Amino acid sequence: MAKPIIVTGAAGFIGRNVVAELNARGEEELILVDELGKDEKWKNLRGLHYEDIVAPEDFLGLLEDGAYADARSLIHLGACSATTEKDADYLLRNNYQYTRVLCNWSLSNEVRFVYASSAATYGAGELGYDDADTVTPNLKPLNMYGYSKHMFDLWALKHDLFDHIVGLKYYNVFGPYEDHKGDMRSVVNKSFEQIRTDGFVRLFKSYKPEYKDGEQKRDFIYVKDAVDVTLHFALQEFGSPGGLLNCGTGEPRTWVDLVTAAFSAMGKDANIQFIPMPEELRGKYQYFTQSKVDKLRAAGYTKPFTTLEEGVKDYVQSYLLTREE
Repeated sequence: MAKPIIVTGAAGFIGRNVVAELNARGEEELILVDELGKDEKWKNLRGLHYEDIVAPEDFLGLLEDGAYADARSLIHLGACSATTEKDADYLLRNNYQYTRVLCNWSLSNEVRFVYASSAATYGAGELGYDDADTVTPNLKPLNMYGYSKHMFDLWALKHDLFDHIVGLKYYNVFGPYEDHKGDMRSVVNKSFEQIRTDGFVRLFKSYKPEYKDGEQKRDFIYVKDAVDVTLHFALQEFGSPGGLLNCGTGEPRTWVDLVTAAFSAMGKDANIQFIPMPEELRGKYQYFTQSKVDKLRAAGYTKPFTTLEEGVKDYVQSYLLTREE
């Protein structure tokens, strides 16, 4: 029997796509970990093939009882990803301490460990977006979500764990199966709904003179690329080299570029309106992100990334226009 692969956050956005790609590669001995709650997130599990699914709190008990010690890898994507979450103690427990427990278990049982960090750890980008280990201790995230991710990065770095584990700093990921995320959905997803219902898209105004409205830039990465990077490292044997690595394209694009691509994919001319940014976001807003990809390339991931236009077109035409409600 094949050794199981564990995926936490498996019914979430990136997690669901990871499981689907594992299935496409013939992997079905999968242990999924997630809290389905009372919303529609469970629908993301439809069509997937796996051995079992367990709740996060039950999963820790199973690990203590010796379950899954023969696992091949643990892909830890489960976390609260809301940048607006105010409960710092919850984020401390859920995003930092829980990750420490899973990491220690993985190392003790010689299970390959890959986890989700975030580009939110870079804060306003005053130190750039360099994933060098010498830079990491000096970063200042703008929100508690980013800091909760940064805390684990620092802990792993302090204990020299990146010799064997992999942390991926995901940038602005967009693509299928993010519908359940509510206000944390990508702007592609939100734009599609606005175009369909209103015929135009609303974007935040800029409050920095060096950026015109809508020309704030982000490093957008299509979920299929993010999944491919994740599995490139997760399916390596335990003991393979690790690292804390950026997971972005290295090509920043504007919000106007993104929305224009959505209009184009729907066969419509762009129609954009600019609205005030909420006061609570203005001091915590990233105006520019750009993944430095040198370290990722040096670690062995050499595939080209999907362009923004190609990714948006595939997302809109192969999923958003055809999805079942």
